[in-house]
This record gives sequence, C-alpha cells and structure tokens, in this order.
Amino acid sequence: MKKFMTFPIAALLAVCIFSLAVPDAQADLAKPNVLFIAIDDLNDWIGVLGGHPQAETPNIDRLAERSVLFANTHCAAPACNPSRAALMTGIPPYESGVYNNPQPWRPALPDAVTIPQHFSANGYWSAGSGKIYHGAYPDPASWDAYYPDQLENKFPDPDPPKKNINGIGRGHFDWGPVVEPDAEMGDYKTATWISSQLSKSHDKPFFLACGIFRPHLPWYVPQKYFDQFPLDSIRLPKTLKNDLADVPPLGLKMATGGGDHAKVLEANQWKQGVQGYLASIAFADAQVGRVIDALDSGSHGKDTIIVLWTDHGWHLGEKEHWRKFALWHRATRTPLMISVPKGVKALPGGSLRNRQSQQPTSLLDIYPTLIELCGLPQREGLSGTSLMPLLRNPDAETGRAIVTTHGRNNHAIRDTRWRYIRYADGAEELYDHQADPNEWTNLAGDPSHAATVARLAQWLPKTNVPDAPRDPNK
Repeated sequence: MKKFMTFPIAALLAVCIFSLAVPDAQADLAKPNVLFIAIDDLNDWIGVLGGHPQAETPNIDRLAERSVLFANTHCAAPACNPSRAALMTGIPPYESGVYNNPQPWRPALPDAVTIPQHFSANGYWSAGSGKIYHGAYPDPASWDAYYPDQLENKFPDPDPPKKNINGIGRGHFDWGPVVEPDAEMGDYKTATWISSQLSKSHDKPFFLACGIFRPHLPWYVPQKYFDQFPLDSIRLPKTLKNDLADVPPLGLKMATGGGDHAKVLEANQWKQGVQGYLASIAFADAQVGRVIDALDSGSHGKDTIIVLWTDHGWHLGEKEHWRKFALWHRATRTPLMISVPKGVKALPGGSLRNRQSQQPTSLLDIYPTLIELCGLPQREGLSGTSLMPLLRNPDAETGRAIVTTHGRNNHAIRDTRWRYIRYADGAEELYDHQADPNEWTNLAGDPSHAATVARLAQWLPKTNVPDAPRDPNK
C-alpha cells in the first residue's frame, strides 16, 4: 500500500518540476509574431462598420470578432503615399513635407527608421508581399525579404479584353469584370505567398506584411464578385442636393476639381461604379480570409498579433466627389483592428474580443502600439500614441483629437463628436457628427459654435514644413 501511494506522488512531482522547467510557450510571448495586413483604398464599407448596407466582408468581420475595432480611426493624409509614409515612419506630413503622392518619401526622410526596420533591428525577420508603401516608392531598406521583388512589390493584375469599360475614358478610373480566375489576380498571389510563410517554421519571430491592392482602381475583378451585387439592386450613397453650397473654395476645388462626378453622371455609371467598388471589396475580403485561415491552421495562430488597416477612406459621389483627396469623413475614416493572442507579455490576457472603441485614433498610433505590444525599445519622435489603454479597456476616454492633412496647411481635426477643417487660406468647416453624420451642414460660421471652433483649432499643427521635392517623372 505504501509503495502504491509513492508512485503517483513521485509522478506528480516530476510533472510539476517539468512544468516549471519548460513553461508553456504561450505563457509569456515576449516576442510575438506580427501579421500586418494593409488594404488599399477601403473606406468603412465593411460589415462591422456599416458604411454601406450591401457590403459583404465576412472574413474581415470575423477578424473583428476576435479583435478590438477602432471605429473612429483616421488617416494622417487622404492619399496613398503620404498616408503610408506617415504610418510606416511615425512622422506626419506636416513634419516630413510629404503631403501628396508624387513626392518620394525616403529622400525626404533619409534617417527615418520604419516599423519593419525597427523590428529587424530587434531580432525579427521582416518580410512582405504586395502594396505596403506607395507603389512608385518601395523601400528595400525596410525589409529582410520581399516578394515578388524588393522594387516591384506588387504582382501584376490581368486586364479585361477591352479597357475603358465604363466609357468615361479617365485612365484607371474604370470598372468591370475580368475573365481570369482568382488565382491569376495579383492579390491572390500575394495572399498565397503570405500563407506559405505562415505555414513555415522560422528561426526568428516574424513581422510579416500583406499588402492587398484592391479595392484600388481600376475595379477589375472576376465576374463572380460582380454577380454578388446585381446592378438593379445597387443602393447609391446618401447625398444631398446642393451639398457644396456652404463649402469654401478650397474645399470645393478638392471636391470637383477632377471632374469625376460630372463624368460619372454623364456616362450614367454611378450604380456601376458602386457595384465595382463592392465587388472589389468582396474580392479583397476573400484574400484576407485565405490569409487568416492559413494562420489559424498553422503553428503560429496562438503567437501572432494581427493588425488590419487601410490607408484612407474613399468617396463614391458624396459631396459630388470621387476618390480620396479631401478632408471630409468619407476620405479620412479608415478601418483599424488589432487582435492580440493570450500570453503576450504586454497584454497577458490578449485583446478583448468583438469590442469597439469610439475614441478618435490615428493610423500613426500603430507604430507605438506595436512597440509596446512586442516589447521593443521605444523610439523618439513618433507622433502617434500607443493604443494599449484602449486594448485593455475599449470604453476608456482619451480626450484626444486626430489630425489629417491634405496639402500644406490644410487640416481636418476629428474628436468624438466634431470635425473641424481649416484650409490654407483660413476658410473653415465644422460638422456635428452627433446630429449630422453625413456632414451636410457647415456650422463654422455660426457664432453659437465659436467656442467649439476655438477648442478644436488648438489641435492644429504648429509646424507645417515646406513641400518635399516632387518626382520630376510624375
């Protein structure tokens, strides 16, 4: 009897000693992996943000279910190049001078340390595929590896048999189906390469960037995605006749200077444009789903932080405007969600699931947040603020306001309720999102709101450096 009792006690002691000597790999993820998913030109037309009632994004939505969704996030600039340069360096346009697309950002910021560079310098393997930087200005210095190439970051896409499908004749401002299957699309190839990396063992923790190009123009995706949105069922965005009547001249120029909306109406292509955008979003969502499935089916699902972001918003006729390139809500609001697994040292319980924060946040916040989550050395000069307090408590209030810049001395300020815009000539706009979520009524000239204007104006940048040199070839 005595001998019988000894064995289980000894075995139990051995198990305890072994457990102490070899801790659970998930118990203390001091250096978690990072899956960094960027989607180009995607506004809030995803299910969880409700930007359009017909948007179909089941994969992005299921990622949101395991994330904290920052539902009031805004870009640093409503254009690809300045937004991405700011996000990746932590330096906003008014400090870098990179305000627009045809301004190479690396010559303007030769000493900037990008997010992947900081990870590589601290023991990570940093790699990626697809569009992370603006296509014209990749940054080989940022990466240990890039696919398909350090200089050609994006796979080419097939074109339809005949371009100018919509008859508008404005370059890549076009939409319609291609005959090739998903596997021939550039984003599919990017998702495939990223998925292959997620299925492998790596000698180092990884920072892996997946750049999805759609729904960037042209909206050419396989027919089946157009079929999801029959043309006769398409619902147009909410608009107001004469919405631009109370917009100052510089805002009016941003809205109508390109002439897109007039051309869309003339060609009777508004519904087709919305259909093309929805179809391209559905295609992009399918690629996100493939990547998330690859992560979850491999060995890295429990030790990888996921960050999904898009570079800015997009107009589809609101305020008689198409594309980004403006300072209104449609152009600056962007999805941002962060999923943190349990065991990350900085956030031991992981991020909360299926929670939203309504506090104003910026894409500039991603850099300092990842530094804190992954235990990297702090960096001086980053303009963003770590989102760790909101990852711990999405209901916390921060008292912040967010700056978006489009061209030198043109800024929008967004807090929990208000959007304030001041242009380079001093003209102003003010919108109350509590009463006017579509920004139809400019209150800037109403004396009863003078105190609100003055309060928000305090957030305007004190420095607006001159424009960085432009690319002579653009």
